[in-house]
Amino acid sequence: MTKIERNRFQKALQSKQLESESGSRSRGAFCIETTGEELDPIQQAQERDYAMGVPDRQSTRLRQVRAALKRIETAAFGICLNCGQHISVKRLAAVPWTELCIVCQEGADNVINEPWLAIDSPRANAA
Repeated sequence: MTKIERNRFQKALQSKQLESESGSRSRGAFCIETTGEELDPIQQAQERDYAMGVPDRQSTRLRQVRAALKRIETAAFGICLNCGQHISVKRLAAVPWTELCIVCQEGADNVINEPWLAIDSPRANAA
């Protein structure tokens, strides 16, 4: 990765950090409004659950962005934390705070979403 690319990612991450920090400061009380037609209880519960998850997602993203900025400072940015291979510039352009290359991310997603696949995976059997 060139110095110009690294600087571009650093600026994008700093911008995302400012955006995330200002969003976390402006959180207020959550209010789910209903109209004249009452929402059914299931829909209300779903909207409430989504609204309650927003701060968690914002907090997680802010931690990821800060970690990516730290990796830029230590020259570890763009290197997969799992396998040590370079993360493609295309992937970093899409998700600059990513810690994993696409192969390792897919493996991590499979473990989270389909844990039974991790048991049968070649990597699990090799270990």
